[in-house]
Amino acid sequence: MGDLDRILSVLQEVRRRVVRIGIVLAGIFGFVLFFQLRPIDVPFLGFSLPLAYPWPNPFVNLAAQLFRLMTAWMLPPGVTLLNVGVGDSILVQMEIGILVALVFGMPWIVHEVGAFLVPALRRNERLLLRQVGIPATALFAIGTTAGFVWLTPFTFRLLFFYVGADGLPLTMGVQDFVTFALLYSLAFGVVFELPVFIYALTRLGVVKAATWQKHWRGAVLGALIFGMIVTPDNSGITMLIIATPMIALYFGGAYFARRWERRRDAPPPPPRAVAGAG
Repeated sequence: MGDLDRILSVLQEVRRRVVRIGIVLAGIFGFVLFFQLRPIDVPFLGFSLPLAYPWPNPFVNLAAQLFRLMTAWMLPPGVTLLNVGVGDSILVQMEIGILVALVFGMPWIVHEVGAFLVPALRRNERLLLRQVGIPATALFAIGTTAGFVWLTPFTFRLLFFYVGADGLPLTMGVQDFVTFALLYSLAFGVVFELPVFIYALTRLGVVKAATWQKHWRGAVLGALIFGMIVTPDNSGITMLIIATPMIALYFGGAYFARRWERRRDAPPPPPRAVAGAG
């Protein structure tokens, strides 16, 4: 009964943490789908500060505003988006809401996961979790932002360049566009977690730094396979665009893992002689 009670206690704690994460994500998701941001200029010290305030609107909501921003920022001029299915616009808004909920809810997800794991960790593992928690969250946000702002627009421009070169009309389904843009941007956020993952495994003693260097060929192949899986097209270009930074981040993580091992194994400095001793 003792073991069963412990298992049930762990399951109840998992349920409690999952429910708390779900409440936060659902709140962000609902805000994106049922509110819009209305711009307003606030005078301050002789200047006009551009701000925005939320206003209920289930149709022209924040997801629709983000969609218009995405089309203006990511697509090259002349591209026409087609609403092929009747419910495509609703699915598009829901996909945008899910991504926004994941990005802005990630700090809370990391907090809840860390709070669940801390009691079962040793002291050095708890210290490592605190050290990598903030960098991991920051790298996820940086990777997703970089994918959204730079790499995804670049990919669209490159792909539509080939479409125009073939003399074909520059058209794309609206759901295909949003799925590609969101999945591609989110993939960069996941890729940017790779150095933290490598460094943490080496700090915990699970994988030695030499192992990362020894199996770099497998890492390159894995990056290509990952790029092939997460990109919804079959051109090969998008696979290389996402695999190239992933390979660079792998080597960066291996470098910091090797650096930490060298610091750990370095002999302690000799004690300084006390002035006037003897």
